[in-house]
Amino acid sequence: MIKFLKKYKAFLYGLLIHRIIVVALLYFKLIHIENSEVLTNTLSFIFSWLLISLPIYYFSFLKQNRTTCLKLFALLLLFFIIIINDLNSKIADNPITFVGFVIIGLSFFSILAPLYFKKHALLTIVFYILALGYFYYIRIYAEDTSSYLQQEKEIKIILTIPFFALTLNWFYQQWKWLKTLESKKSKAELSLLKSQINPHFFFNTLNNLYGLVVEKSDDAPSVVLKLSDIMRYTIYMGKEDFVPLQDEIEYLKSYIDLHKIRYQKKVDIQFNCSQEKKGQIAPLLLIIPLENAFKHGVESLTENAYIHVDLKMTNGTIYFEIENNFERIESNKNRGIGLENLKQRLELLYPHKHKMQIEVKGTIYKLSLIIKTT
Repeated sequence: MIKFLKKYKAFLYGLLIHRIIVVALLYFKLIHIENSEVLTNTLSFIFSWLLISLPIYYFSFLKQNRTTCLKLFALLLLFFIIIINDLNSKIADNPITFVGFVIIGLSFFSILAPLYFKKHALLTIVFYILALGYFYYIRIYAEDTSSYLQQEKEIKIILTIPFFALTLNWFYQQWKWLKTLESKKSKAELSLLKSQINPHFFFNTLNNLYGLVVEKSDDAPSVVLKLSDIMRYTIYMGKEDFVPLQDEIEYLKSYIDLHKIRYQKKVDIQFNCSQEKKGQIAPLLLIIPLENAFKHGVESLTENAYIHVDLKMTNGTIYFEIENNFERIESNKNRGIGLENLKQRLELLYPHKHKMQIEVKGTIYKLSLIIKTT
């Protein structure tokens, strides 16, 4: 229950704001609520509550789009103007009110969910044209007043049906989308774990470790410790949504240190990090380009192999850059699976908040990645 309330707390905030606005308008006598009009009051309450709550719910998106915020604010202002005009006008069942509510409702959906609204726009608009036409017909040609009043109540219900149907269906579509997203994310994470636990890497490291133990080398304990840390991080921390950037950096350093033990040849490996490491990042993202650099670069070259890594974080943005040389015959034909995995995870975890660029010049391979974590 608490988790549910936290997730949808925006609607509680919207209810509180709605109540404050209504009390203020009543205090200054800008509106008058007729207690006998239960249906009208109920529909107006629900409509205005959603109109206030949904923008709050999507504030993280809307704050990046001031134009959208201004449009929603204008709609909210228009809604209260229509309410005030209706309650203070001497026209019974003011036609302007009905038309105004329809326009606000449709505009609301076209702003918050343009693609969704476009999909249902034609049917919805046709429905409202027919419904409003029927309303004006009975208003002008109704002979029996009591019959007209009954029909007028029915038309209010009819006019609200599409709005609430669109709202409920939209929530359902959002729920389906989130479930699909979670499923894709889980599959991507599983695929990542399977692809990242490279058995050849572990076997070679264990062989090197065996040689160090036989030679009674002082490096053996540190190798065991680093290998243990890598396996623990991969298996346990890899399941987390986000981990401290410092932990990811330590994981990369341990990975590099173990690779250094494997090679008898001289390899120029540089890992430069900025002082700021307090942010968070999705685990096992940066290991993919680093693993590619070793697999397709260092292992394919007999001499002068190098890997240069630069990582820094500034104002919540991670800048990662890795450059290595490779044998031209080896090329980068087998890099696709790992990089596609990386691209998929970036799209799922950092939509519209990342940029990845790859440059290949001769035998030099360079990957640049920018991730906005806030």
